Amino acid sequence: MSVTAREIRLASRPTGWPTDDNFAFADVELASPSAGELLVRNTFMSVDPYMRGRMNDAKSYVPPYEVGKALEGGAVGEVVESGVDGVTPGDLVLHNAGWRSHALVSQYTPLTPVDGVSPSHFLGALGMPALTAYVGLLDIAEFKPGETVFVSGAAGAVGSLVGQFARLKGAGRVIGSAGSADKVAHLKNKLGFDAAFNYREGDVRELLTRAAPDGIDVYFDNVGGDHLEAAIDSLRRDGRVAACGSISMYNEKELPPGPRNLYLLVGKRLTLRGFIVLDHNDRFGAMAKEVGQWLADGKLVAEETFADGLDNAPAAFLGMLRGENTGKMVVRL
Repeated sequence: MSVTAREIRLASRPTGWPTDDNFAFADVELASPSAGELLVRNTFMSVDPYMRGRMNDAKSYVPPYEVGKALEGGAVGEVVESGVDGVTPGDLVLHNAGWRSHALVSQYTPLTPVDGVSPSHFLGALGMPALTAYVGLLDIAEFKPGETVFVSGAAGAVGSLVGQFARLKGAGRVIGSAGSADKVAHLKNKLGFDAAFNYREGDVRELLTRAAPDGIDVYFDNVGGDHLEAAIDSLRRDGRVAACGSISMYNEKELPPGPRNLYLLVGKRLTLRGFIVLDHNDRFGAMAKEVGQWLADGKLVAEETFADGLDNAPAAFLGMLRGENTGKMVVRL
């Protein structure tokens, strides 16, 4: 069997914010899978902030995307034809050949469908974002019950889970920042945050102080910039920062100065630790067991924002960078 697959390629490297001109569509013929390969039809694909970094020609923890070649990222696919014993057409797999309609894959994770749970959650609340939130909060920030936790980008894929995990693990107070009044209401009314604020409505330092007048113990950083500076001011002695991302700076042509109050790390005995989720795959089993139970029990809200059709993947990616999603941004093919 052969299929004509549609794929999205990196046409050029963006300067500042990506545009439609940085993407190109192409049709390619895929042959039947060889031994050890699967031909899959993608049903869901992920767009994530880290992909913006891979569009630059810069050394990082993963290689940059190559100009003229297909982009890649997490995807759920249905097996069309199998070259693997024990894997049959119709089986679901998780793999890294997103940004295309079909793919030949040799590295994949078999998925067992969960009653009442969309397979798209394996890209979000049961996937990489969930592991990022779980490890960042519990291992990197060493969260303890009773502590006050502040999460930036709290309505996004990772942040929305961090806040809920903290609440379910016994946080004394959970605070989030988001970019609209609707998202602030979502955090408080649907996700159970104790307080939330719209960072567009004023100085982040003042808004955080108002939400946490007694200070914070843990800051989960998805944004960087003024949020990190404000959190350093608010952190109590022995406070911890889990540095996950700095989306506020990903598209800047010139980087702004770093936090002006780093001197506070000394007197407050603060810990600021960056992490990459790929280093913590050994924790996936523990995460999946606990988070899966929360989902099954209805204790966890797994919000998703869908874009339909592969042709809309670039727009979904750009929308995610602008914060247009609530929860995980997913492209439904």
